[in-house]
Amino acid sequence: MGDTHPATVLAYHTRSKHAPDRYAAGPGTLDWDAQPEAFRDWVGANQTPLPREIAVAEIAWGELAAARAPLPFDTHNLGSLLRLCVGLTAWKEYAGSRWSLRAHPSSGNLHPTETWLVAAGITGLANGLYHYQNLHHALERHAWNDAPGDGGVWLGFSSIHWREAWKYGERAFRYCQLDMGHVLAAVSYAAALHGWQPRLLGMDAALVAHTLGLDRKHDFAGVESEEAEMILALHQTETALPGNWQHWAGKPGLLDAHPWYQWPVIEEVALATRGTPPASDRLPAVAMATDNHGTDIRAAQVLLKRRSAQAFDGQSVMPQAVFKRILAGLLPGGSPVWDVWTPPARVHPVLLVHRVEGITPGVYVMPRTGGAKDSLRTAFRDSFSWQAADTELPLFQLVAARAGKTARALSCHQDIAMQCAVTFLMVAEFAAPIAAAPAAYRHLHWEAGMLGHIITLEAEAAGWRGTGIGCFFDDAVHEVLGIKDDAFQVIYHYAIGMALDDPRISTLPAYQ
Repeated sequence: MGDTHPATVLAYHTRSKHAPDRYAAGPGTLDWDAQPEAFRDWVGANQTPLPREIAVAEIAWGELAAARAPLPFDTHNLGSLLRLCVGLTAWKEYAGSRWSLRAHPSSGNLHPTETWLVAAGITGLANGLYHYQNLHHALERHAWNDAPGDGGVWLGFSSIHWREAWKYGERAFRYCQLDMGHVLAAVSYAAALHGWQPRLLGMDAALVAHTLGLDRKHDFAGVESEEAEMILALHQTETALPGNWQHWAGKPGLLDAHPWYQWPVIEEVALATRGTPPASDRLPAVAMATDNHGTDIRAAQVLLKRRSAQAFDGQSVMPQAVFKRILAGLLPGGSPVWDVWTPPARVHPVLLVHRVEGITPGVYVMPRTGGAKDSLRTAFRDSFSWQAADTELPLFQLVAARAGKTARALSCHQDIAMQCAVTFLMVAEFAAPIAAAPAAYRHLHWEAGMLGHIITLEAEAAGWRGTGIGCFFDDAVHEVLGIKDDAFQVIYHYAIGMALDDPRISTLPAYQ
């Protein structure tokens, strides 16, 4: 009997689509006072507080690409890294409500991603497997071996599907994977500032789960499970990843005592998409394009002040230099992300340009590989002009038109998609990769999340702001572009513009 996983994945993608007359299945009501806990504790595990100081606070954004000596692996520098990629960046308060923000965005600010650290030979830290507790900026020691082991540092990641499914129902698995892409990109930027070059390990999902202790069913009895995603090595040696832990401590805390709904299709697609992520190739680093945007803003400041826009002003015109720098970051060599994620690009942005200096409003596309242009041209409308729009970037105008109302209509009628300067529609090579390896469904969403993260950081550095848009009418987008089958599918929207802040919301420090 043939592999049924590709069919399972395609069926899930179809049933989790939104349409103007039918949204994907989700909860009929939400009790905001009963939202799942935003932070998981490992009860009974010893906790090691991490230093909160940023070790790389003085590096300018324009110096991000510069070669620098790697900092030593110790609790100070690891604490600095974790703050810049997965730590808290602020607390917000309004009308009696209080919520936290993190260094990476998340659909609905629900943050399904959990972070793990495997340490061996680290100054100030006993060897073992640790869970990162974002709320307290601390490490909870969950497992260890008696043997000392060789020195090394690894970061692992898992997803708690219920955090997203509580609000978004069946579509939540997509959002968990987009979030994972944002996290991977966030780690890439933070590690580059410390002189570290993360490597994504080509480990099967079962081995990742075993290494992180996520396959210990008795630990998760009666609480929300965690889905293994990936492990990164921060060191450059070939040190073997510890595993088969001899000693364990701590149990995961319960996040939601009274879940109202169940979405079994999420676990079905999770099972069908388990596989091996593409290991980072040890390729020579490609020099990044550098542009300090005319400021001396510090890179750590960009990472810590990143916010998801809640509204745009609908009138500011983005300078062409900023627009081009954002697009350059999405191409090989344009960001530290592409030193970690090294397979050929399979997600290509379609741009609805509303207000960019010197760029005619309209619909554009930027194929991120040479071969993708022909494939996209075959899939898209015959009437598109494919007129070259830039001498340096592979940017093509498909049609000149004011597409603001179209952007809003396609993005579940959200004004933010029209009031921005540019709306990005992330279109993925779809059916063929999934037929070859169903795990590609996760990886395509990771790639789209990485693109969104690059866009938002480049915008932030230039004084603009981005926001992800997970709600869109999938097949309506395909109709606009002329896509008639599943060779390509849209999997994410992103918007950038001049943000409007709500003065009623107070901002408090992340850690006091």
